[in-house]
Amino acid sequence: MGRNDLADQRMLALSRLAFDLALPSEEAGANHLMRPDREEHWIRRLFEKAVGGLYTMELKPMGWGVRTGFRLDWPMTAQSEGISAILPGMRTDIILDAPDGRQLVIDTKFTSILTKGWHRQESLKSGHIYQIYAYLRSQEQPEDPACPSNSASGMLLHPAIDRHVDESVTIQGHQIRFVTVDLSAKPESIRRALLAAADVFPDGGGTS
Repeated sequence: MGRNDLADQRMLALSRLAFDLALPSEEAGANHLMRPDREEHWIRRLFEKAVGGLYTMELKPMGWGVRTGFRLDWPMTAQSEGISAILPGMRTDIILDAPDGRQLVIDTKFTSILTKGWHRQESLKSGHIYQIYAYLRSQEQPEDPACPSNSASGMLLHPAIDRHVDESVTIQGHQIRFVTVDLSAKPESIRRALLAAADVFPDGGGTS
């Protein structure tokens, strides 16, 4: 790039990262970016946006609904005067609505999926489970049996930092999956893994 093109360098590098499904690192490479904030929030948001963008690009043409950064409301029946000023809101990372009526709520986490437990060597992180559980149960509408939220599934999606995990449990009618994706794999492998995690083809069909 010439001296007059320096203003475009960051945008071109980001475009290449997006199309190659690459992640920024501190290793020497052909693309240069300004040093980002090292806080976990920055890289988690990048991961969230990348996953949401892939689902939007891949699934919307197939008739899926894809909502990113979607705000959920608490099903309140009464409230005090000042509660609205201090009650935290709920915002899901990604909601997928399949053409066949299935709904999947995805929460992305850029941390190890397992931690050391109190009485066991490894354990899922309880705070993450409580969070996805609240997303699922708070949106139920018993008065509308056909509402997709009544049987929605949830997924906590993590990068595969030290091991691959794909486990699930059904709690009060909602399946919750705990899944990792290997971001060091080739772009096509990452694409297939994310489509498989969303159960895009429940009958076993594949993608080209």
